[in-house]
Amino acid sequence: MASLKDISLRCGVSVATVSKAINDKKDVSYETKEKVLRAARELGYCLSARTLNATKNCSIGVLFVDESNSGLMHDYFAGVLDSFKRTAEDHGYDITFINSSTKLPNRMTYLEHCRKHAFDGVVLASIDFGSREVQELVASEIPLVTIDYVFNNRISIMSDNVGSMTELMEYIISKGHRKIAYLYGNPSAVTSGRLAGFFRSAERHGITIPDEYVMEVPYRNVDATYLATETLLGLRNPPTCILFSDDFAAMGGLNAIRARGLSIPEDMSVAGFDGMRALQYLDPKLTTIIQDSESIGAVAAKKLIGLIETPRTTIVEQVVVPGKFAEGHTIYDIAKRRY
Repeated sequence: MASLKDISLRCGVSVATVSKAINDKKDVSYETKEKVLRAARELGYCLSARTLNATKNCSIGVLFVDESNSGLMHDYFAGVLDSFKRTAEDHGYDITFINSSTKLPNRMTYLEHCRKHAFDGVVLASIDFGSREVQELVASEIPLVTIDYVFNNRISIMSDNVGSMTELMEYIISKGHRKIAYLYGNPSAVTSGRLAGFFRSAERHGITIPDEYVMEVPYRNVDATYLATETLLGLRNPPTCILFSDDFAAMGGLNAIRARGLSIPEDMSVAGFDGMRALQYLDPKLTTIIQDSESIGAVAAKKLIGLIETPRTTIVEQVVVPGKFAEGHTIYDIAKRRY
């Protein structure tokens, strides 16, 4: 059976334009509508099944606020949102970012913005999920999916933070490390999951983690990570391995280690989280967890479109997407160390 993408290729227009033409939206010209409908019939597209859902605007809102102010330069979220966008557009939906600036005069709330633009659904990522405006939006009737946060009675798409951190820790411990430090990120559901995986693995192996080995450092903050790493290196009993909150922040830690004239991994082992592509070209290659941003974005889009188009059969659930362990070369095998 032909798809919207097949029709768009035949007509030389976007999938979103095809969807609007089939649904008789006003912002598509008469000529384009006729061209699209003719191609749909020629390709055997079942118009009766899709048309004419006139109540649908084929528009999805994206609420994304990155606390680190890196915006779509943030590797993980850029990957997630790009995958979300491509999947949604393949299903005939336009994507619009919801204005999240709090500095504009007479600004609308998130819910008011969504209603004004008549979004069919909304995806929430990297936002202050506890804010009053977000809570109001989540409590509304608008179909909604969250990424890396769980609300009751809402679909959430999560990275397997517990499982990924557990896999990372098990590898580090298998290399003979017992003095392991962790510079974790800002409090969130993501951070809680990773901390749980970290401490559970240590406990499983009878490893006691000193309080001074565990510090909160903002995600993607190179300077703060540099200072925290200096503190760890200056301890009377320093760790043999440091886990960083994310690959980007890890650059600060790597700089601090090298500034002391120490080599990686012989003098200090390190590991990151996220799978930032640029750091995979460093020497030595960083040991990390590569999050499957492609799958997270695609699943989020498909689940949201399910809520919009087939709400009675779409299951409200928490979907956990596994990450991939990347061994790298920054964890030293202590058992093979020669004195």
